Amino acid sequence: MAPSEYVAMKKIAEIFYSLQGEGHHAGYPSVFVRFSGCNLNCSFCDTDHADGVFMEDEAIIRAVNLYSADWIVLTGGEPSLWIDNDFVSLLKRATGKRVAIETNGTRPVPEAIDWVTVSPKSGFEGAGSAPVVVDRANELKVVDLGQPLEPYFSLPCVGEDTLMYLQPCYVPDEEQFRLNRLQTVKRVLGDPRWTLSVQLHRYLQIP
Repeated sequence: MAPSEYVAMKKIAEIFYSLQGEGHHAGYPSVFVRFSGCNLNCSFCDTDHADGVFMEDEAIIRAVNLYSADWIVLTGGEPSLWIDNDFVSLLKRATGKRVAIETNGTRPVPEAIDWVTVSPKSGFEGAGSAPVVVDRANELKVVDLGQPLEPYFSLPCVGEDTLMYLQPCYVPDEEQFRLNRLQTVKRVLGDPRWTLSVQLHRYLQIP
């Protein structure tokens, strides 16, 4: 999407303040801006991001500035559907905060983003065949469905300094989720290039 196609109104599912639950910044107080909509349709997605309201950039900034956290996390859905470099730069300038993005990596992300988390979905049921095109990732966060893991090290966004996180797939069935966790722990122990990521917010029962 070219910059001229971006509009000030962005569809927002929710803006909330919580602790980052996953990956390298787990435990960090953060303001989450969850955008509506996604260009993929993964069968294992556990996030309600279809609904939302249209908000102007200024309204988003006011909502974010209600909280004193150092980090803003742009998430979704797929936030890259809605943002460009001008928006990210404005957000940083108007709030004094750093900006992270959680993306499936199938669309470019603005250069102004401070921290890029890529969670690739290519090859999963319902995800379609959109390839990863992002050329940088501070961390890769992979949902473990038992798939081969070696191909992730060849993605264009993975470099020598990219942190590699493997995360158990959450399912409502407690016994199956327990088995998923054990599987992921076993895979991380078997390949220490990975670090275990758990959804901390689920255990703390916070948003």
